[in-house]
Amino acid sequence: MDAMEDKAQIQEAIKTQGEVVRKLKSEKASKEQIDEEVAKLLELKVKLGGDEGKHQFVLKTAKGTRDYNPKQMAIREKVFNTIISCFKRHGAETIDTPVFELKETLTGKYGEDSKLIYDLKDQGGELLSLRYDLTVPFARYLAMNKITNIKRYHIAKVYRRDNPAMTRGRYREFYQCDFDIAGQYDAMIPDAECLRIVHEILSELDLGDFRIKVNDRRILDGMFAVCGVPDDKFRTICSTVDKLDKMPWEEVKKEMVNEKGLSEEAADQIGEYVSMQGGKDLAERLLQDQKMSQSKQACAGLSDIKLLFSYLELFKVTDKVVFDLSLARGLDYYTGIIYEAVLTQAGVALVCTDAQNGAEESVSVGSVAGGGRYDGLVGMFDPKGRKVPCVGVSIGIERIFSIMEQKAEASAEKVRTTEVQIMVASAQKNLLEERLKLVSELWNAGIKAELMYKKNPKLLSQLQHCEETGIPLVAILGEQELKDGVVKLRVVATREEADISRADLIDEIRRRTSEV
Repeated sequence: MDAMEDKAQIQEAIKTQGEVVRKLKSEKASKEQIDEEVAKLLELKVKLGGDEGKHQFVLKTAKGTRDYNPKQMAIREKVFNTIISCFKRHGAETIDTPVFELKETLTGKYGEDSKLIYDLKDQGGELLSLRYDLTVPFARYLAMNKITNIKRYHIAKVYRRDNPAMTRGRYREFYQCDFDIAGQYDAMIPDAECLRIVHEILSELDLGDFRIKVNDRRILDGMFAVCGVPDDKFRTICSTVDKLDKMPWEEVKKEMVNEKGLSEEAADQIGEYVSMQGGKDLAERLLQDQKMSQSKQACAGLSDIKLLFSYLELFKVTDKVVFDLSLARGLDYYTGIIYEAVLTQAGVALVCTDAQNGAEESVSVGSVAGGGRYDGLVGMFDPKGRKVPCVGVSIGIERIFSIMEQKAEASAEKVRTTEVQIMVASAQKNLLEERLKLVSELWNAGIKAELMYKKNPKLLSQLQHCEETGIPLVAILGEQELKDGVVKLRVVATREEADISRADLIDEIRRRTSEV
């Protein structure tokens, strides 16, 4: 009886939970909300069990992860190709490193974010963690191989135990796309090139308008010092300033004063500086600033910002770059210049009115690239503490995928998931051998071709397959064509047909598909 009652209760719960899911769907709730409730529903169904004794699976991907279907992969490959060709245009090599590192390699490099590192179970004596980014493994690679200069890119998955907001392109497993220049060079030349790369990639991907914010860790530290922040609070106050793009100044100030124990006066002084934005002129003004000029560190940073802007002018990218004193980037390992690119509109202009002065400003959609200079990181791994100066940039590929996917869905344009140029078809029965011979000739010539895996397929179903998958051409074989030594070449879109001799077929296919 008990088991029966339990079963009835679970069935009732399934019914209620089903209603919850349906209601959320009808209200067009966010994907996360729906996924969460669906997961609960699936768990209830598992409890109910199907055939007694048969273990029921829950078919879902782990929290914060996703599958990519062929359409999404086609978009992803396009994005990767754009980015890789830019990296190659700038003369970069590529490397790969393991997905897991020794735990101690990652410890103490990420400040407050260290709690997001995935630790693996003890594998017979080695304590390991999944990589959190590609920068620390890169520094380990340089120190281990005693490399003092390299320009490299690395595209691979990284892992973070974040609470993911998957609609905004945040996951627990995601790709990072890094470009770094390691080596002893003259100030700001490699740094300027990194910003030029961000500009090139974002322009080429055509994601809408963007801004690249620039600052310098030394300016931040100098500012904290002259505003009266104690040395030991620099990093933690820095993490709070980093939240300015997500929280209003009032809340950031509250966190500084109430949680981090900063004096109200120091917080107000920081508030004045972090609201400043400009270009080379702002750097010049701050070098004259009564308070700022007292900090040697800040002055060094400001002089570098000036130099950087003069190079950016020559690279013709200053239209999108802004010197922004509120930019902090939470990671502990940055030592000099830092930057972040934000989209100021994704496809649609989001405009909000600034109540105080009635000015309209575009809303940023979140960071799509970021980076900076980290001159001390390699030294942390080197037994002799030898430093290798590095500057790099990370392209936020997942956010970019999210936007590109939304754009693809919004546009009626069909995304092709294969690259087949021609389908080898037959109009009559008993021509399988001939089709196999022809498709083999095409493959030998490097042409992307396919045929239906049936002995006697109907012509209509072969043509439909072409329409559905976007194959532009069909080579049709029939008794008469074989006698005449020709192939009927049909253009799928216009339905026009022409008899092409077997000898000319390959050239004809190449000619027609190069126009597509």
